[in-house]
Amino acid sequence: MNSNTFAHSAFFDETSSSQRFVAELLGKADIRINGDRPWDIKFNAHGVIDEALARGNLGLGESYMNGDWDAEHLDEFFFRLLRAHLPEQINPRKLVFHHLRTRLINLQTASRAFEVGEAHYDLGNDFYAAMLDPRMTYTCGYWKTAETLDQAQEAKLDLICRKLELEPGMRVLDIGCGWGSFMAYAAEHYGVECVGLTISREQADFGKSLMQQGLPVEFRLKDYRDETERFDRIVSIGMFEHVGRKNYRTYMDVANRCLKDDGLFLLHTIGKNVRDTSPDPWLDKYIFPNGELPALGHVTDAAEELFVVEDLHNFGADYDRTLMAWHENFEAAWPQFADTYGERFYRMWRYYLLSCAGAFRARDIQLWQFVLSKKGKLGGYRRVS
Repeated sequence: MNSNTFAHSAFFDETSSSQRFVAELLGKADIRINGDRPWDIKFNAHGVIDEALARGNLGLGESYMNGDWDAEHLDEFFFRLLRAHLPEQINPRKLVFHHLRTRLINLQTASRAFEVGEAHYDLGNDFYAAMLDPRMTYTCGYWKTAETLDQAQEAKLDLICRKLELEPGMRVLDIGCGWGSFMAYAAEHYGVECVGLTISREQADFGKSLMQQGLPVEFRLKDYRDETERFDRIVSIGMFEHVGRKNYRTYMDVANRCLKDDGLFLLHTIGKNVRDTSPDPWLDKYIFPNGELPALGHVTDAAEELFVVEDLHNFGADYDRTLMAWHENFEAAWPQFADTYGERFYRMWRYYLLSCAGAFRARDIQLWQFVLSKKGKLGGYRRVS
């Protein structure tokens, strides 16, 4: 589509300096305004550019939720946007307060710990059951040899069990156990006993109902800071993103306190490439209240003198494929939820899944699995993949 078409768009004015700036900026990512390719942005209303320039992804995301703009392949739009590092070339003044708030205030205190459970994980078990695999695994799958979402999630669970060197009779603590998919798998296939911590009552109740009769699995509705029992192994899959930088050391202290001296601790977390950045304001407001991605240095700093890093595995690119599989399931199941949640929720959830898929595809964010020991494993740790 040529520039003459842009100029005659009802919602785009090339004479505006801000809109010329944005058009040139998007051009660096090969994104056209009102173009005809699947990743091009199409305006449906005035004000989208001003919102994005003034409020960053918060303004862009809210205007999308309102139906003010579209992109047929939203994942590819964000992949191109982030791969070209375009957000770094915009510094919205109105986000200064958000940055200071996340740096100065502990948003993940024990009193706030249950907020994300109530806002996100308690949306409805039937909703998540339609989107996720049958085990209800709400973390990145491992697609090394997998062809389906179910296979990728089972491969991830088995990978973790093998990395932890599980043996029958061991007791395992799962910090942030979700609906219990790891605990059920580990108990069934490796003969271990599991205790899971969650801050979501919906997850705990539904997880108990999913457990096969007789599996030695226990759900505890409690904050991780309150756990004192000691275990042979500890696992934490997709929970560290809710801990917050002011609590990373406390988290590692708890893990150290609860792990036996010869034990292993596997930490599975999304991470960011740059340390001194703030949480995304749109995700913070609409998806994961008080969440914050750690940088690699945050994890190693918090673990210093408490743990030895035995292994570090990055398979962040697999999260792109996982999110796209969730999105496919979400779209297929949406008709049964449309009346309950409405159009604005649909656009919000679509924005969440596809923008995150684009971010992982661009390698803007990562997925790390750490294997940690308290004193260093005698004879060394044999890597598993």
